[in-house]
Amino acid sequence: MNNQVKNIRKNIVKMAHYSKASHIGAALSSVEIVYTLYSKIMNITKDNVKSTDRDKFILSKGHACVVLYSTLAEMGLMPKEYLDRYYIDNGVLTGHLDSNSLEGVDCSAGSLGHGLSIGIGMALAKPQYNIYVLMGDGECDEGSVWESVMLLSQLKLKNLTIIIDENKLQGFGYTKDIINQNDIAKKLEVFGLDVVEVDGHSIEELTSAFKKKTEKPKAIVAHTIKGKGVSFMENELKWHYKSPNDEELAIALKEIDAQ
Repeated sequence: MNNQVKNIRKNIVKMAHYSKASHIGAALSSVEIVYTLYSKIMNITKDNVKSTDRDKFILSKGHACVVLYSTLAEMGLMPKEYLDRYYIDNGVLTGHLDSNSLEGVDCSAGSLGHGLSIGIGMALAKPQYNIYVLMGDGECDEGSVWESVMLLSQLKLKNLTIIIDENKLQGFGYTKDIINQNDIAKKLEVFGLDVVEVDGHSIEELTSAFKKKTEKPKAIVAHTIKGKGVSFMENELKWHYKSPNDEELAIALKEIDAQ
């Protein structure tokens, strides 16, 4: 694990600790996905972060917002001191994404299932730029996701890429026990997309998938682990809601440093 990825994970854990906020597991599962986009793929810099003329990222699973905040700070696109003002009184960073609160947040999100349809609108409006939409596998229970997938296929928009964070857990249990989507990659193919499956914690595989040329709109199914990087959080449903106490924070930071 490189130092920037470690820093992003450590900041996620710290922010969840002091704010007593939820959704730490969902943020930890998508660290490498968001980091890869901002460090290797998207044309976003300090100079153009406020501009509409650049690539855009939509975190449709907006409850995992700390992964975006931590990445923006690590890449120098947001003041690092903002990380100390998350989801608290007189804070700066909101508990779900609000595009009006911070430059670099390209789309408000919280109510699931809407990010892809917004991304399609962005891709149509700015065909010269690339749009990336990250969704959760549980989020794909929403019918609006599949309406958008069908429209994306119909419009043949190659400047929009879907990423599914397939960590196999959602708010109330395993995704297979709530709505069993079986093989989501095959479903996306049937709906008319080119699909690439990757280890969602491999920066190399993610980079290759993002750069791969396809004949149809692209979907990346990233196989991930909810709570990745902290042993007692991995694949544990309670960390969808729980925040770490002082002892758990110390253990988590030590584990991340050791990787």
